[in-house]
Amino acid sequence: MSALDDEILALMQFAAERSILPRWQNLRSDEIEEKAKGDLVTVVDREVEEFLSDALTKLQPGVAIVGEEAAHADPGVLDALSDACWIIDPIDGTSNFAKGSGHFAVMLALADQGETIASWIYDPVRPRMLTARKDGGAFVDGEAITASTSGEKVPVLSAMTRFMAEDQRALFQAEIAPHYGIATAPGCAAEEYPRVAFGPTDIAIYERTLAWDHAAGCLFLNEAGGVCARQDGARYRVDSDRNGMIAAASQELWDGFVARLETSGYRPGA
Repeated sequence: MSALDDEILALMQFAAERSILPRWQNLRSDEIEEKAKGDLVTVVDREVEEFLSDALTKLQPGVAIVGEEAAHADPGVLDALSDACWIIDPIDGTSNFAKGSGHFAVMLALADQGETIASWIYDPVRPRMLTARKDGGAFVDGEAITASTSGEKVPVLSAMTRFMAEDQRALFQAEIAPHYGIATAPGCAAEEYPRVAFGPTDIAIYERTLAWDHAAGCLFLNEAGGVCARQDGARYRVDSDRNGMIAAASQELWDGFVARLETSGYRPGA
């Protein structure tokens, strides 16, 4: 790993040891809030974001910070997404973390002029560090990796159907789902993207594409040799207000899935 990777890993490990792991499966009810319907935040999310924001500002003073919780409190924070900025998801998979089961991770991305140029995804439970550089490859604990399919005869698809509009969900279930093996979505983009890159999932469809949820994983999958893009093939930009994204372990899988979407009339993010 690079010197920057080592510094980021050290910061994430410190945050995990200080704030995350001591409260994993040990959160009190008064340490969990619902900031919007079905959208939880914990005291750990806030602690980790504050720590990383301060540490990254010291590391690169001229680079803006866009954190999930800061943006929730002040949407004006999002204006920095078109500039050089760090994008922080302090706990991706907060609902899993809050209930004490399932996957979660810390996600961090470095973006400039709307494009992600580097990313880090740290799972403190395994533990595992995923890193990627634009045009520089994807790595797991410092080892270069290449995306691979599940090998299943019927491709395996994961979808967060609860985020779909009712009419779109009905269309998805009638026209798309019957042609795929359906995986249970992990409720955590930091887990979903690696599943697509390594198997056992071949394709994932996303409705919401907030920067802190997708900047890191999208770059990781693309650099591993998979495909993460909008339905029309456009690259993901962190400063875009578009919704809908498709991730696949190979170009062939991505093309086939998009063709089926086009035939059915389904539009991710609609």
